[in-house]
Amino acid sequence: MPAKKKAPAKKAAAKKAPAKKVAAKKAPAKKVAAKKAAPVKAAPKKAVTVKEAMTKTQILNTIAENTELSRKQVQAVLDELSTLIEAHVKPRGVGTFTVPGLMKIKTIKKPAQKARKNVPNPFRPGETMDVAAKPASTRVKVLPLKKLKDMAS
Repeated sequence: MPAKKKAPAKKAAAKKAPAKKVAAKKAPAKKVAAKKAAPVKAAPKKAVTVKEAMTKTQILNTIAENTELSRKQVQAVLDELSTLIEAHVKPRGVGTFTVPGLMKIKTIKKPAQKARKNVPNPFRPGETMDVAAKPASTRVKVLPLKKLKDMAS
């Protein structure tokens, strides 16, 4: 009979051990989630008006200070943003890129114009003028979105 008593004791010990491991695994997961949520809540703050335009270095330093990132990390983010915009705006690209909440960048393809002769001059009525030919071109247009418009007013 002593063998039977030892067997249930081992099962009870085996059942308790996994329960502790499961609890230990869940505790760190909760801590990680709490750390991620904290910076998101601190993001909204009021902007101070600037009297003079900032240089690229000043912009990088200010963003680095306010976001607690290194200057190299901020530079890498801006470089990647520039690369993304270039990929969208290139000749065979989509042609539009949106910076969420701020602006929309889009390209407009203008067809070529032939040369014209004896066109009425809009600045001097009664006279005619010659208009030179223009090659096809692509223009870039930046449109402000609602959030950017609200910042300006």
